[in-house]
Amino acid sequence: MKKTLGTICLTLTLLVSHEVMAQTGNRYWIEFTDKNNSPYSINNPSAYLSQRAIQRRQRQGIAIDSTDLPVNPAYLDSLIAKGATVRHKSKWLNGATIEVPNAQVLTDIQTLPFVRGSRKNGRVAYNRPETQETKWLGSVENSPVMRIDRLTNADYGGSYNQIRMHNGDVLHNLGYRGQGMRIAVFDAGFINVNTLACFDSIFSENRLVDAYDFVDLTTNPYVFDSHGTYVLGCMAGIIPNELIGTAPKAQYMLYRTENNVNGTENQIEEDNWVAAAERADSAGADVFNTSLSYTTFDDPTMNHTYADMDGNTARITRGADWAARKGILVVVSAGNYGNGGWTYIGAPADGDSVLSVGATNAEGQRVGFSSLGPTSDGRIKPNVMAQGQSAVSCALNGQGVTFVSGTSFSGPIMAGLATILWQAYPTKTNMEIYDALLQSSDNRVSPNNQIGWGKPDLQFALTLLSNEPEKSLTEIKAFPNPFIDQLMIQFEQKIAAENHLLVRDLQGRLVYSESMGRVNAGAQAFQLELPADLSKGFYTLEITNEYNSSVLRIVKQ
Repeated sequence: MKKTLGTICLTLTLLVSHEVMAQTGNRYWIEFTDKNNSPYSINNPSAYLSQRAIQRRQRQGIAIDSTDLPVNPAYLDSLIAKGATVRHKSKWLNGATIEVPNAQVLTDIQTLPFVRGSRKNGRVAYNRPETQETKWLGSVENSPVMRIDRLTNADYGGSYNQIRMHNGDVLHNLGYRGQGMRIAVFDAGFINVNTLACFDSIFSENRLVDAYDFVDLTTNPYVFDSHGTYVLGCMAGIIPNELIGTAPKAQYMLYRTENNVNGTENQIEEDNWVAAAERADSAGADVFNTSLSYTTFDDPTMNHTYADMDGNTARITRGADWAARKGILVVVSAGNYGNGGWTYIGAPADGDSVLSVGATNAEGQRVGFSSLGPTSDGRIKPNVMAQGQSAVSCALNGQGVTFVSGTSFSGPIMAGLATILWQAYPTKTNMEIYDALLQSSDNRVSPNNQIGWGKPDLQFALTLLSNEPEKSLTEIKAFPNPFIDQLMIQFEQKIAAENHLLVRDLQGRLVYSESMGRVNAGAQAFQLELPADLSKGFYTLEITNEYNSSVLRIVKQ
C-alpha cells in the first residue's frame, strides 16, 4: 500500500454490512480565483464557525479573516450547472473537488472566469458488494492477536510503558485526562468503535461530538477498516487493568478520509482530509491526529517528489498548516518509510507547523521503519518520538488488548499526551504547547533527522509552561559582542541544574556545544572560546537545562 496506515499485528475479517453502489467518474481539484461577492462576512463568523471555534481563535489572538469564509456558493452552483458533481469544497485553499462525466464538462468549467486552474485527482471505479472480505494488513513482528497480562501498573496494564515513557501518568494522576478537550481523528475507518466495550464511555458520556465518512459521504464511519479503531484505542481506550489511553476522557470527532477498501490511492484522499479538517475546525476541535502519509499514487503523474516535501506543496500539508494557523495542534505520524527506497517523511508530516511523530520501541530507541528527515527545504523531521513498536490498543474482537506497530500509533499516543498537557494550561497557544513538547524532549540539545528532539517529558513540559521565575535562567549577557574569538558570559541561575551551552547559526544548525555540568544557584560568569574557524556572522547562544533556557544573539567579527 502506498500510504502509511501503520502495521497491525493480526489478520482481520471485515463484514461489509451495507451495500454501496458502484461509482465511476473522473475527479478534479478546481481552484478559484477569489471569494468576491460572497454572502458571508468576517463580521458574522457565527454563520460558518461554531462558538467554540470562535473562542479558540480569540484565546490565541487569531483574527478571523477571508480564509475563514466559505467558498462562494455561486461558484459551486456554476460548476453544478455545467454538469459537475461537487464532492468537497475548501475555504482555506479556495477550491472544490468535483466529479465530471466527460472531458467536455471539464473543458467548460476551465473556461469559467473565476476558475484559476484544475488538477486531476484520479478515476474511481469500484464495487463493494455485501460480502465478507479478508484483508492482511501486515505486521512488523508477525505476531497473532494476543491478550496482554498486567505488566507494571494495575490500572494501565500493558499500556503503562507507552505512557510512563513520557511521564504521562503524572498528568493523569494530577487529574488531566482530556476532560473538555476535543480531538479530531482522521483515518481509513473505525470498524466496531460503536460496539467495542473499550469505547463504551465515549458514547455513554456523550463525548462523541461528530462522525462522518468523507469517502462515501455518509454519517457512518464504522463500516470499513479497523485501522482507525486501533488508533483511537491508543488515545481513548479504557479496559480496566489492561489499557488506559493517553486522553481517555477527551471528546472525539471521527472522520474517515482514506479509502483503503480496494487498495487504490488517489489524491482525492488528500482533499477528503482537508474537507474533514475544515469541518473539525468549524466544530471547535483543539487537536488533530492523523496517521496517514502520502507520497505516491496509482497514477504516477500525481506522485509527490521529495522536492514536494517542502511544507508548501501537497494540498494535505497546506491544509494541515492552515489548521495550525487557526489555533489547532496538528499531530501527524511521520510515516513507515525508514527501511524503504523512500526513507523520508510523507505529507502532511512535512508541514512547518505540524508536530510529526516518529516511532520507538518499548525501550525508547528508534525503530528502523520510522521515517526520516529532513524536509526538502532542510528542516528537521520528525519532531518528536513515542512508542510505535508493540504499542497497546483495543483488540478488534473485544477480547482485551493487542499489540500494534507503526508510526500510526506513536502519533495518537503523542496526540493524547499533547491534549492533556494543553488541558493543564488552556490559555497557552497551540504553538506554545508544540514548543514545550520539543523543549522538554530528551534530545533537545542536538535534534537530528532520525529522532528529532526526542521523547517529550510531560512533567518537564509542565514546568516549562508554568513560567515559574524561581526555576528560570535570567537573561544572558555577553561581551564583547560582536566578538573575535572569546566571549565573557554572565547570567544568574535561580536553581541548581545540569546546564548545556549551544551555539547555532541562523539556519538552526548546531556549530558548537558543551556540557557545563551541574551549575549551582547564583550569579554565573565564565569565558567562552569558540572555534577559530567559525565563520563571521550572526549566531544564537543558548544556555538550557531541565527547567528553562535563555537565548542571546551574538555576532562573530
